[in-house]
Amino acid sequence: MMEAKDEISFKLFGQDLNVILAVVANILSWLVATLAPSFLSYLLPNIDEEDKSPSTSPVQTQCIAIGRPGGIEQLRTITLKPGFVTVGYNLGFPSPFVNLSDKTDEELPSGTVVVEIQAFSVNYADCCIRWGLYESANKFVGWPIVPGFDIAGVVERVSASGDTDNISLAVGDKVYGATFFGAYSSRCLVPGRQLRRIPSDLSFAEAASLPAVSMTALYTLYLGGRFPAQDCTPQNKSILIHSAAGGVGGMLVQMSKLLGLSPVVGIVGRSSKVDHPKSLGCDTVIDKSGFKSPSELWEEIQSANKAQGYSIIADANGVSTLRGSFDHLCATGRLVVFGFHSNLPMGQDMLNPWVWLQMIWKMAHMPKFDAMDLVVSNKSLLGFNLSFFVDEISMLGQIYDQIGAWLKEGKLVVPRITELPMAEIGTAHQLLQSGKSVGKIVMLTKSET
Repeated sequence: MMEAKDEISFKLFGQDLNVILAVVANILSWLVATLAPSFLSYLLPNIDEEDKSPSTSPVQTQCIAIGRPGGIEQLRTITLKPGFVTVGYNLGFPSPFVNLSDKTDEELPSGTVVVEIQAFSVNYADCCIRWGLYESANKFVGWPIVPGFDIAGVVERVSASGDTDNISLAVGDKVYGATFFGAYSSRCLVPGRQLRRIPSDLSFAEAASLPAVSMTALYTLYLGGRFPAQDCTPQNKSILIHSAAGGVGGMLVQMSKLLGLSPVVGIVGRSSKVDHPKSLGCDTVIDKSGFKSPSELWEEIQSANKAQGYSIIADANGVSTLRGSFDHLCATGRLVVFGFHSNLPMGQDMLNPWVWLQMIWKMAHMPKFDAMDLVVSNKSLLGFNLSFFVDEISMLGQIYDQIGAWLKEGKLVVPRITELPMAEIGTAHQLLQSGKSVGKIVMLTKSET
């Protein structure tokens, strides 16, 4: 099902050598934007599936496609030719677009549905995709690509063959779920097993904010040994959550409380973000901007926990905190890594040569962990990327069902949401890259009714 495009086995700082394309393309965007911004439009590659003279038919799909690595200018809203919809890499199509105009419901791929998307959310991963630095996107899709994981919308068509893992979806059902790319769209072909019905008290925007952050949070706690509930959990029940005001961080705070972890300690990057994780139940929230040195910050972090070290530390920061996080685990503690935000530029649209040199320096100074030290210290280091989970059908099904149950019981609060129209996707990326956003940014394909 999953076949890599022109897969290269050589690595440079953990990245396939197609990172060279990303370097060249981003620097070209930066040069043109700096010296001759009026020529930026010439950097947009042709996309064969685009309808150059679109009709006004409401059934045509609009999507945001990226033709090559680069800056905000690469985020193009295009109208696809009649009958085309977007699709994730998990269905094995050679491009992010598929023509369904001549296919009956019996001929749709088994167990799939077409969703008319009302809202999709934006993740930091999407910025990395645009820069050409997201490995699963490069490996399984290539260029062009339609980014995005999270959708909410209405079922428009249902495959007449196969099943949807007992979800029993029907035309007209309001659903939300994950696409494995292809979500920046008004219409997408999705396996039904990756969707669930939207609880009646949630809007499309609220539902679209949930899939990636909630699944990432719950799988982090799974790796931490706390889900499913186990009888042999360690006595130390503390957890430290970096970036606690973000989408994943907010979900981690709530789920940690639901699974009996205590104390739940969150870290945020500015004082304006302190109240949000507190409102979700975080026992202690620490604003790291108020400390003069990392050592002072870590002293405060440790003082927030009476135990000798943390049982779980959830860290998506990368080079800036990985070593400190590992050092502040207790015996049997687990450091769970699901991102490297501090390795990447904050507040940058285009990646100029100086930014690339900074990233290379940071990659070269990533902490190294010795296997023998892991045994002697009795600590664990684990990492994952949700975009590689397409074949984990049973596992994702259980995670979906647990999240759905908590939502139904009113035990989970959806992230704080900033809503923007689909046409303002560039503004959304800039806001996300600024580090000033709280919770989730959700794009609306049309006005909600």
